[in-house]
Amino acid sequence: MIAHLLPLVLVAVLTLPVVLSPVSRRADLLVSRLAVPLFGDYVTRSSRRSWQVRRLRATHVGTTHRVFASRTLFVSGLAGVVGAILGVYGAVWLVDLFSISRSAILGVVPPPLSFLAGLTRLQDLTLLGLFVLFLFFGATLGTVLALGTYWARWAYLDQLAGARASEIEATLPRTIAFVYALSRSGMPFPSVLDTLADNDDVYGEAAREVGVTVRDMDTFSTDILTALRHTADRTPSEGLEEFADNLSSVLGSGRNLSSFLREQYERYQEEAEAQQQQYLELVSTFAEVYVTVLVAGPLFLITVLVVIGLVIEDTLTIVRIVGYAGIPLASAAFVVYIDSLTQHDTALTDVGRDAATSNRRSGGDDAADGTSLPLSDGGAIAEAQRRNAERLAAYDRLRTLRGWARNPVRSVLERPWISFVVTVPLGVGWVLFRSVPIPLGPSALGTLDQPVVEASVFVMVVFALLHETHKRRVRRLERAVPDFLDRLASVNEAGMTIVESIERVAGTDLGGLEDEVDRTWQDIRWGADAGDALRRLAVRTRVRMVSQAVTLITNAMSASGDIAPVLRIAADEAQETRRLRRERRQEMLTYILVIYISVFVFLGIIAALTVAFIPAVQEATGTTATAPTNAPNVGLTGAFTGADVDTGAYELLFFHISAIQAVCSGMIAGQLAEGGIADGAKHAAGLLTLTYLMFAFVLL
Repeated sequence: MIAHLLPLVLVAVLTLPVVLSPVSRRADLLVSRLAVPLFGDYVTRSSRRSWQVRRLRATHVGTTHRVFASRTLFVSGLAGVVGAILGVYGAVWLVDLFSISRSAILGVVPPPLSFLAGLTRLQDLTLLGLFVLFLFFGATLGTVLALGTYWARWAYLDQLAGARASEIEATLPRTIAFVYALSRSGMPFPSVLDTLADNDDVYGEAAREVGVTVRDMDTFSTDILTALRHTADRTPSEGLEEFADNLSSVLGSGRNLSSFLREQYERYQEEAEAQQQQYLELVSTFAEVYVTVLVAGPLFLITVLVVIGLVIEDTLTIVRIVGYAGIPLASAAFVVYIDSLTQHDTALTDVGRDAATSNRRSGGDDAADGTSLPLSDGGAIAEAQRRNAERLAAYDRLRTLRGWARNPVRSVLERPWISFVVTVPLGVGWVLFRSVPIPLGPSALGTLDQPVVEASVFVMVVFALLHETHKRRVRRLERAVPDFLDRLASVNEAGMTIVESIERVAGTDLGGLEDEVDRTWQDIRWGADAGDALRRLAVRTRVRMVSQAVTLITNAMSASGDIAPVLRIAADEAQETRRLRRERRQEMLTYILVIYISVFVFLGIIAALTVAFIPAVQEATGTTATAPTNAPNVGLTGAFTGADVDTGAYELLFFHISAIQAVCSGMIAGQLAEGGIADGAKHAAGLLTLTYLMFAFVLL
């Protein structure tokens, strides 16, 4: 018996380093050290090397082509070996499965399927025949797994490149607005690119792509035209590729840069509006597809199967497969696909890092983690410097915990998933407490069904409340940003300095931002620099639109005292962004309504089956039905001549399927309407509550 398991032990040993490589650095290094010597020279001479290198550069994987391609071949080879071993086990299982007599098979299967009796010939194979069978199964499964793994590794890069392209396209309009505004302030263009790269946490993936351009110029002394052309060749975004090509042409020809950037800024604003319209049309199509395929389709299939199960033949197993596996898996695949097509632009930004931490990190990460400490003049590490570095490293490690301790409510609002730490244990406790039978009616609801649904609603409601509270705060601050920038620009155009402009604006109603602006003015009054006071404003609000405005203002202040044109550009860009978001929310209300109506129809038909059809069948099974003599024989006699129908099982299954459909529909409604699965928690909680109330108090 142990000898039979040795190949499986070999499979576990072979796959263990690959499985642990994402979480273990030692396992990751082991895989690389085995792969590179075996395949390094081959992948270097590969004819597909140029395409693979371009894809790796586009995805920013962080490894060389030689290492990634070698690891791909190595992992694919391991998959082939594992597949071959598993294929032999599969062949053994197949031979053992059909080690029954021919007469036994013929006695079970109907005459049209008598050909299956020929499968018993597997047990009569010779040693050579068994070897060929094992070789066939092993080679087939091994080849499929090896080729599938190789394809999946490179297809994963394509998915990463597509995701980065989507993020770049989403952040490109405001990135161009930032470049245009700073160029209007008089800042040299290379410095504009440096500033944009330094603020990639605010301006997103497009700024990170420009950061590679800056690195080429600073580290490798590449001229700006060549660096921009490299960016155009490397980026997966068609929009950024075109912009980089046009920008390099303008810089090389000596054309007026400011006018070109203005044209690009206006063009991408129009394209952003056109892209949103295309996205809304795509979402409307997906909403119709979802209602047709994942709501109406399962409903029709379940209705037909239930009718067959109650009248002709038991179909509970098939309905359970559709309800418990088909609907959730199809909905999850739908959410993942929609998410891959959505241009994500989160409102929260990680600008809450204090200035001291930023300054320490700007000097290098070595001092922060204590691995490389400053040296004294004699070449030895000073003990005092070591202790200070250790204190700073400990301070940095506890920075997140200190942020939680200072403002725990805000931390939970910004990360509502943390509520699961409290709500899930409470929900489990409630389920255990309510595990005793408390029937609300007939046996449609099981012992655990009621408390599980109640606990699920509680968990989702708490999460939705926290998420929506934070989201409303962000929207309120975003609505105030265009007015704030517009008023600053008007006052600055009248001849006031930026400090005087902030003082004048601080006493006005900004619709949600006035408290923060007043606090900024108090910082300046107490001696803070205007730039530092504005940066603290961004740290306090932690809203991306505010951070973008502050970044633009503070960098424009360092280039010129006349920042009114910059403020005007920032105000227009913020106003346009707010308008597009408002239009999207209004358009999405229609699709949310469509999904809600589809769920109501689903529940209505389920209610009709539960209230009318099932009792009618149950009544028919309790009496003897007399069929006409000329009626066709369709198998109804078993159902209507006293056969038992487990109507309670059908009713319980209806409740489960309705609850699953309610949660899935709510999550997809949030994904379609607002672009995130977290936004569907409120819809899922509402629909699940409606389903629970309908079954608990109306149908039962």
